[in-house]
Amino acid sequence: MSTGVEAEIALDAAVIASLGANRLLGAGAGAAAHGAAMFAALAEKKAGARAEALAELERYERALREAVDRNARVRALRDTVYAAASEHPGQVSLPVPEELDLAGVPHDELVAWCAEVDAALDEAEHALSARLAELVTARLLDAQAAEARAAAPRDRAPELARVLTRLLPDASAADRARVREAAERVAGASSDGEAETLLNEVRLRIQDANRRTREERARLKLWAEEQERLAQAEAERRYILESVTRAFEDLGYQVDTGFETRTAVDGNLVLTRGEWPDQAVRMRIEDGTLRAKMLRTRPLESEDDRRRDAERERQWCAEFERAKQRLASEGMGMAVTWRLEPGAEELPVTEESTQQARRKQHKPKERRLEY
Repeated sequence: MSTGVEAEIALDAAVIASLGANRLLGAGAGAAAHGAAMFAALAEKKAGARAEALAELERYERALREAVDRNARVRALRDTVYAAASEHPGQVSLPVPEELDLAGVPHDELVAWCAEVDAALDEAEHALSARLAELVTARLLDAQAAEARAAAPRDRAPELARVLTRLLPDASAADRARVREAAERVAGASSDGEAETLLNEVRLRIQDANRRTREERARLKLWAEEQERLAQAEAERRYILESVTRAFEDLGYQVDTGFETRTAVDGNLVLTRGEWPDQAVRMRIEDGTLRAKMLRTRPLESEDDRRRDAERERQWCAEFERAKQRLASEGMGMAVTWRLEPGAEELPVTEESTQQARRKQHKPKERRLEY
């Protein structure tokens, strides 16, 4: 070990899956403890049984993600139905599947529910599209003069409604307006030939609208996946910070968030001990890498200070190894990629302490006046 160290951190798959499952269940506050407990439980099993338990945990976490995605689709469809009901008061009332409370639902039930709700969502979306097409068609035809409808060669309502049914129910308001504008011309056509030409324009506008709607769906899905990735990364970062903090606190260190900053959001930690009045360890955890360096909190003043520094360095080396073993038991491995042996360099002094020393040196001397 060394007084300066850089180590790559790797979380066990069981901890990663457990953190994801806890977060998806809304139990983020207890994710760190639950992840450690899950890893400990898996570690007690034989190799084959552990692999099976890990695979089961990962399957469960994937099923949770699928269920979360379906819940999001249910909410989106409910919003679409609400918007349609607002546009057509009293004329849109369609059943929407209920969201699933994920807490306590076993893997097989999650998978079965996803399959059932997929079918229900497809059916509901199709029914909503058909209902909206029916309402739009009826409104357009009602807007035409009675004599114009009587002069029309045939009833175009069924065909127009059939074409409008292809418009996705969550198309944007602007796209729906463009489709409705083209449909109005069909309803007012004076001949079958003109109506067919105008109906082709409706089809083209629906194709464009559906393309944009699917692109927007894909964009929102990518955004949700990115938010999911960031949330998972944050859960893993917090787990690492909390695990490192607990490990060194159990070894008798006081863990602070730094000399200049009072928050560990940026991954900075400072370790001190009651019997270390002049030394500390500054630690930074960033992008899966831990960097630690012992330093002095005030400038050297004597050879005794150097001797005590060497003692503290050796103590820190041994205790880092103990903490490393403790963290490995919680599913957090560390591979040391760089180290600086004890005594190889004089301990650096914190910038804060250097500034204090300079202020002390340049402080004006007071003269005592006697009367």
